[in-house]
Amino acid sequence: MTIRVLLVDDERLVRAGLRMILSAEPDLEVVGEAADGREAIAAVDRHRPDVVLMDIRMPVVDGLEATRRILSRVGRSDPAAEVAEPPPRVIVLTTFEMDEYVYEALKVGASGFLRKDAPETDLLTSIRVAADGGSIFSRTVTERLVRLFALRRAPDPEPPGMTELTTRELEVFGLIAKGLSNREIASQLGVTEHTAKTHVAHVLDKLDLRDRIQAVILAYETGAVGPSKTS
Repeated sequence: MTIRVLLVDDERLVRAGLRMILSAEPDLEVVGEAADGREAIAAVDRHRPDVVLMDIRMPVVDGLEATRRILSRVGRSDPAAEVAEPPPRVIVLTTFEMDEYVYEALKVGASGFLRKDAPETDLLTSIRVAADGGSIFSRTVTERLVRLFALRRAPDPEPPGMTELTTRELEVFGLIAKGLSNREIASQLGVTEHTAKTHVAHVLDKLDLRDRIQAVILAYETGAVGPSKTS
């Protein structure tokens, strides 16, 4: 299956570099480019990408607002389509000069983020993981972002679904919040990786979360975890 990718960055040379890297991969196809958020929103409707590589700091409409608008849609607008298509997965590209923007992008549903100077292998892996429904984030960087911004204010109320979690699922929720993978959760709990994956799926479903990143954010915002609980 070919993964359709949209490149969004206000620097033409950055887009050219990304296109060169992706064009060498047989399973990746660059279907379009955009130089700002407004162009990105229109390009998503026009090109139907599977994954969007989204810069944050852009003119006209920034990457945060573009990500919010793209991912807030229930389905792509196409009157001729019998079944609404889901929005694409968004990977935020950043230099981490604007950490708060990255945090907000994750809150609205971005699948992860990459530094612009990340190795090519990380970029390619991230696109494939995102297209397959996974999330991309560095455990240490995510914890830094969430601690920095979510803990600036009083914890939010726990969502209703929290009371539906079993004791084991609460434990899994805490491990997700620490950034552990399914394999690491399995090792920590002494269960199979398949069982850990099932627990994670149940936690996300009960809490009505899109992915693991939103679980991390929720855990910090509600005070379910914090610096003293993740050490």
